[in-house]
Amino acid sequence: MSHITLLGCGLMGQPMARRLLAAGHALTAWNRSRAKAEVLLADGAMVADTPAEAVSRADVVITMLQDGEAVREVLFGSGHASAVQTMRTGTLFIDMGSILPEQARDHATRLEAAGVATLDAPVSGGTLGAEAGTLAIMAGGTAEAFERAREVLSVLGRPVHVGPAGSGQLAKLANQMIVGITIGAVAEALLLAERGGADPAKVREALRGGFAESRILEVHGQRIVEGDFAKRGSLAIQLKDLRNAMHTAMGMQMDAPITQALTGLYAQAAEHGFGELDQSGLYCELARRQPPINP
Repeated sequence: MSHITLLGCGLMGQPMARRLLAAGHALTAWNRSRAKAEVLLADGAMVADTPAEAVSRADVVITMLQDGEAVREVLFGSGHASAVQTMRTGTLFIDMGSILPEQARDHATRLEAAGVATLDAPVSGGTLGAEAGTLAIMAGGTAEAFERAREVLSVLGRPVHVGPAGSGQLAKLANQMIVGITIGAVAEALLLAERGGADPAKVREALRGGFAESRILEVHGQRIVEGDFAKRGSLAIQLKDLRNAMHTAMGMQMDAPITQALTGLYAQAAEHGFGELDQSGLYCELARRQPPINP
């Protein structure tokens, strides 16, 4: 079994850590807010004070951080606490958060120069998938690094090697475009049903199994019907990912009008105070925009 270090113990990191521990791996956890790492002590994890301390004995280092700048700071930031200074030659680094493809490629170049193998392997499936070990895992990097990582990643979900460094993040952007756009479609459709006098719960039930069926209709549609917008994956993070998709598309000189429109809608939702809701909270922004229904 591997000695794994996890940097980032938030909503996704904690259930992922528990699965790795349950599979018999030794695990050291670090989080900027130490209390989020300390909750894993009861599951058998060790907790480190700095990223440099956390990675010093690791065979595999996994990051689950908010964005590319956070990953860069943890890996290469100035001072004795940066991780690259203490990672051993031959360590395997796997970034499982969502960052820009160009950032993933830059991190890979710098780490490989230090003798560290790398994968960018972001995930989809949310906290439910993290708890169940059913995450979709999109891995970019060399075939050799992927094979080294396969056993560990398989504890967490279904890993697929999609191409060279940065390709995992491209796949995640594609995923987030589909998720963000589909949440918008489901929210708007259920709002239409509700305003027209139909029961949105029954409309959702009627649509299940037809061409409109999707995991989004199943999970996020249910949250919309129930008015349950408690954060599992935040609207603000969805907005960040859509903005990353637009940044990447523009760098390719690609016109992405559908993603652009939904990015603007999520941005307005965040501006109106819905950023810390679940992604399905986009429904709240759509509902806010509607005039009263005439009697």
